[in-house]
Amino acid sequence: MVKRTGTARRKTRGISTKNIRRKGKISISSYFTQFENGDKALLKVEPAVHNGTYFRRFHGKIAEVVKKHGSCYEVKILDKGKEKTLNVHPVHLRKVA
Repeated sequence: MVKRTGTARRKTRGISTKNIRRKGKISISSYFTQFENGDKALLKVEPAVHNGTYFRRFHGKIAEVVKKHGSCYEVKILDKGKEKTLNVHPVHLRKVA
């Protein structure tokens, strides 16, 4: 049987690094952004916050907010023809008009 190599965060150097001008404390407004059910949101990881992240394959996808789940949101995405649900912290979500 083949052993799994690494963890879910492997090969994420490009995703989990910030531009030098973006480094520092994150804005509190992005931390407490409110979403309604049915809102569209872009999955974009915030490297300063580790909790509530998702698997690296979903980076850059558009998701639909299903419901609030504690301090995170349950979002629905379409991945390779299958519908998947993720629990994502609002720091990693950007509103899409």
